[in-house]
Amino acid sequence: MTTNLNSEEYVSAKRVAMTNALIWAVINIIIFLLVYYASPTLMANPAFGFITIAIGIGLAIYFTIDLRKKIGGYWSFREALGNIFLMFFVQVVIYTVFTTAFAKWIEPDYANMMREVTLNATTQMAEAFSSDQEVIDKMIEEAEKSIEKQVNPGFMDFIQGLAIAAIFYFVGALIFAAIFKRERPVFAPVDEE
Repeated sequence: MTTNLNSEEYVSAKRVAMTNALIWAVINIIIFLLVYYASPTLMANPAFGFITIAIGIGLAIYFTIDLRKKIGGYWSFREALGNIFLMFFVQVVIYTVFTTAFAKWIEPDYANMMREVTLNATTQMAEAFSSDQEVIDKMIEEAEKSIEKQVNPGFMDFIQGLAIAAIFYFVGALIFAAIFKRERPVFAPVDEE
């Protein structure tokens, strides 16, 4: 019977992790769309990148605590790692598929706009970094190659991006599992009659 209970909890934890991942991805998509349509040049700003990371960490903490609470408040490091990684990775897959589809089919101007905004930012940074025109041209050329892979990825670029994301999010899940694990108490409190 104990195995069945653990199996049910495990399935329930997976279901909650998937639900949280879906909600998290929708939040990220809404933020993406709001910023894109309100102020697309903001997307190339490094400050926006830091703000996005802070929001992502905040959402990761919120959804991890929510997941642990919904499955009973206790989980081992292994259970925490598996479910947190599932939640993190599903979220990034949904978001990546959406942004790729957005750039290719929904809003084809997105790629050109991001290319232009990023190249302008790179040019300004290159000019601040060096006055040598050859160095500036080389930096811009490298940036163009990188931007093209980001805004118009091929199938292998897409898979490679997800593989790199999987490694990054697995490390994040390891850290979160270490922080948010909570073992069941060995001795249950005794009720006095």
